Amino acid sequence: MSALLGAIERIRSEVCALHAELTRNGLVVWTAGNVSGRVPGHELMVIKPSGVSYDDLRPELMVVTDLFGTPASGEWGNPALAPSSDTAAHAYVYRHMPEVGGVVHTHSTYATAWAARGEPIPCVLTMMGDEFGGEIPVGPFALIGDDSIGQGIVATLQSSTSPAVLMKNHGPFTIGKDARAAVKAAVMCEEVAKTVHVSRQLGEPAAIDPALIDALYARYQNVYGQ
Repeated sequence: MSALLGAIERIRSEVCALHAELTRNGLVVWTAGNVSGRVPGHELMVIKPSGVSYDDLRPELMVVTDLFGTPASGEWGNPALAPSSDTAAHAYVYRHMPEVGGVVHTHSTYATAWAARGEPIPCVLTMMGDEFGGEIPVGPFALIGDDSIGQGIVATLQSSTSPAVLMKNHGPFTIGKDARAAVKAAVMCEEVAKTVHVSRQLGEPAAIDPALIDALYARYQNVYGQ
């Protein structure tokens, strides 16, 4: 087995398995949402096929494309399935953010509700300071079908510490060093969107000093864990 084939098989298996995390955490309904992963060292990515039930997903059904979203032929063998309708957006992110190894899109209820309002989620929780380093920003409205959504994601996140963006009237997109990190960001985005929403029903959430947010982010990103 060639090194490239081995890498693609690994990313296909990982991307396929991570879709189960979206359903397990209640972030998607029906066939909405998608996970993609960059193939390290190659101008290729792996993404969910369009409109296929989560229950029917298998590693060999994950579509391999180039970084412009065009299905790529090779020894890995692509299924006769169209890639996700969001493929162009994912591909644009990979082309313009080389540090990104995974992209996720969901329509999770609370995060999407904030996106429908076109309102950033303010950083009023220590968990937000840890994970996002500040507010979760809103990206511009963009139609599906080309890389317009990807352009909005990149323009918004390149000037933010957040791995999540709420695309206006659409929903959250998240990025990470790999697909698993992007899924974690999607899970955490929905959790804080829900918590801050509930907090606002009780009154105005208490702000956190920006210097303390910076300290929280630095500790969590550089010291926490193993």
